[in-house]
Amino acid sequence: MEIIIGLLIIAIGAFCQSSSYVPINKIRSWSWESYWLVQGVFAWIIFPVAGAMLAVPEGHSLFELYAAYPKESALTALFGVLWGVGGLTFGLSMRYLGVALGQSLALGTCAGLGTILTPLLLGRPGDLTASVIIGVVVTLLGIAIIGVAGHMKSQSLSEEQKREAVKDFNFTKGIAVALLAGFMSACFNIGLGFGEALNFGDATADIYKTLPATFMVTIGGFVTNAIYCIYQNVRNRTFADYADSSLWANNILFCALAGVLWYSQFFGLSLGKGFLTDSPSLMTFSWCILMALNVVFSNVWGIILKEWKGCSKRTIVVLVAGIVVLIISSFLPEILK
Repeated sequence: MEIIIGLLIIAIGAFCQSSSYVPINKIRSWSWESYWLVQGVFAWIIFPVAGAMLAVPEGHSLFELYAAYPKESALTALFGVLWGVGGLTFGLSMRYLGVALGQSLALGTCAGLGTILTPLLLGRPGDLTASVIIGVVVTLLGIAIIGVAGHMKSQSLSEEQKREAVKDFNFTKGIAVALLAGFMSACFNIGLGFGEALNFGDATADIYKTLPATFMVTIGGFVTNAIYCIYQNVRNRTFADYADSSLWANNILFCALAGVLWYSQFFGLSLGKGFLTDSPSLMTFSWCILMALNVVFSNVWGIILKEWKGCSKRTIVVLVAGIVVLIISSFLPEILK
């Protein structure tokens, strides 16, 4: 029962993350770099630090925790900076491919590399049991099937139909950006691995233990994104976006909503892992589960947002088959152990 609860919590977080880009469509008259920076303040600083505080027992502080583990904190933040590159290109992958295909390819690469590289870099190759490896392979298979559906979609639609579904659709450029985004985004889980010690031990509940490390990763990512966005503000002369006070209420509201929905995936991952402690294989595979479910729900949103409108029934069947494979992959390590 605890395993089911843990998986359900991770699934809820994945659903929230996959929904986080919907509020962005409600932002008015701001350039990409402006709304990306503002939503990042909420997604990578405000909500993560609030979550990290849940792991701090009374009489202690986050500063005390990070000061006690300077090496681990620095490495965690460093991988956060690298993950920030993935965060930037992740947004661009959806700009060129749409929510469904963009998230599918980027998160697929992220899922496989994040799950496999983390134990290897931490010197724990034994965590990569046969059931975990099989789970990763099946996850990548499911994402590959969805990628095939995306290619079928690209081939079947006219340029006008592609632009109607995704304004800046560019399949070739989108594929390259999505793969880079996935590779760099895998650094998030690696950062969490190096930050495993960033908690107060038994004084921190299991469900909150990864939240201080999560904050260190996101603050590293915020640095990368902030530098790039401010550079774009200067280059494109879009600082004026922030000056129109008539837009503040609407745009900040939807940036905050996007931020809390995005952060929910890692809040849910922490809470969910607290229920999976009796299953080492699922603990190792939890990152892949989160990414797989992100892909599932992103494609559900893609259908709702009519990004697959006009595709043949055969394409939709392939898409649904990929989604089913991903759902099955989430349970495989526990079934095969």
